[in-house]
Amino acid sequence: MKIKPGLLVFITASVALLLSVADHYAVSVSPVVLTATRWLVWLAMIYWAYHRSTLTGWIVVSMFLGCEVGFSFPQAALHLNTLSSIFLRLIKTIIAPLIFSTLVVGIAAHSNLKQVGRMGLKAIIYFEAVTTLALFIGLAAINLTKAGEGAVVNIQQTQEQRAEKLLAQKESHDVVLDIFPENIAKAIAEGQVLQVVVFSILFAVALAMLSESKRKPMLEFCEGLSEVMFKFTNIVMYFAPFAVFGALAYSIASFGFDVLKNLAMLVATLYAALVVFILFVLVPIGLIIKLNFKKFIQAVAEPVTIAFSTATSESALPKAMENLEEMGIPRKVVSFVLPTGYSFNLDGSTLYLSLASVFVAQMAGVDLSLGEQIKMVLILMLTSKGVAGVRGATFLILVATVADMGIDPHKAFVVLGVDAIMDMARTGTNVLGNCLATVVVAKWEGEYKD
Repeated sequence: MKIKPGLLVFITASVALLLSVADHYAVSVSPVVLTATRWLVWLAMIYWAYHRSTLTGWIVVSMFLGCEVGFSFPQAALHLNTLSSIFLRLIKTIIAPLIFSTLVVGIAAHSNLKQVGRMGLKAIIYFEAVTTLALFIGLAAINLTKAGEGAVVNIQQTQEQRAEKLLAQKESHDVVLDIFPENIAKAIAEGQVLQVVVFSILFAVALAMLSESKRKPMLEFCEGLSEVMFKFTNIVMYFAPFAVFGALAYSIASFGFDVLKNLAMLVATLYAALVVFILFVLVPIGLIIKLNFKKFIQAVAEPVTIAFSTATSESALPKAMENLEEMGIPRKVVSFVLPTGYSFNLDGSTLYLSLASVFVAQMAGVDLSLGEQIKMVLILMLTSKGVAGVRGATFLILVATVADMGIDPHKAFVVLGVDAIMDMARTGTNVLGNCLATVVVAKWEGEYKD
């Protein structure tokens, strides 16, 4: 009788779990047996992914394998970050030309400039409403668990060095001014997605104002460029499992599991709050717009998994755009709403900021009143959108918020110990929220029907 790949994974995983539990409860189990059983699980998962033959399947397997290699071979795993760096570099070369070409075609080909304004207004209203809910959920979660109260966590030297490095590259940022590019080449080089979007919209509007004879050649070029970039994306995505493997192996080897002991409650609070946000905010929104959840999950599973495992939203953008378009959402909506959301609709990051800020205050022994916490949320509603595209932006906002509350900003350095684990969850939620926002705006515009 032939055993199905999924059943084989279940059987081997169950055996490995039973052996681990037995070993934990002082039943003598040879370390060699435990290690061999774990690797049998990974081989069974590779066999499952081979038969499933989907990119998402290989990415999921790569996540688990990366964790195993990072745990079992930490010294070797410290060098595997190169794999994810290669992938992210390739992805960054795709983003600007893809956004530019799809936006220009979407706007100039239809010449419906009023719709662009409508979509922008609806998207901003939606972004502000949802991120505000995320902030309050984060606030409620940390007040409920009180994860920071009584916590005594020493700041490690590596955390101190990393924090100082991030703070050293902090510059003054003007929330409004930073939206507009002063040099499109510079915006592309620095990965300023919103600036690329603004340039592309203005370029498309100018192109739409030309006569048909002058507009047609540029439109044909942009149409060809967008198709090439989508094919480029498909090629690069074959490298995604290796990037995910390298990213997880490096992360586990770098911070290990021991760091979770003192900050486990903070991590658990964040993950629980994100689950609550998804179940009680995003799911109801989907029900209101009568979303086909099965179709949507199939479209977003791959980009969300990539974002979660690499802890980088950029890595998921090209694939998210392609999958949403295949789902039936017009290119003009996808290319406008999704990249804009990368600056204004950071659901996971905003939730984390309110949660982490109060955690630091609790750890420092500062009792924040309800009024002070609401004031903090109002400030975060603006500042969380002010430094999009800046490396280490979330940490910089956290430090600034803590300092505004009169707390020593060095207290915030402690969260860097588990930042990689939390970053995966909040980044995955950011991508999920932006994909849903794109569907919502498409529904409002009457551009998408299941």
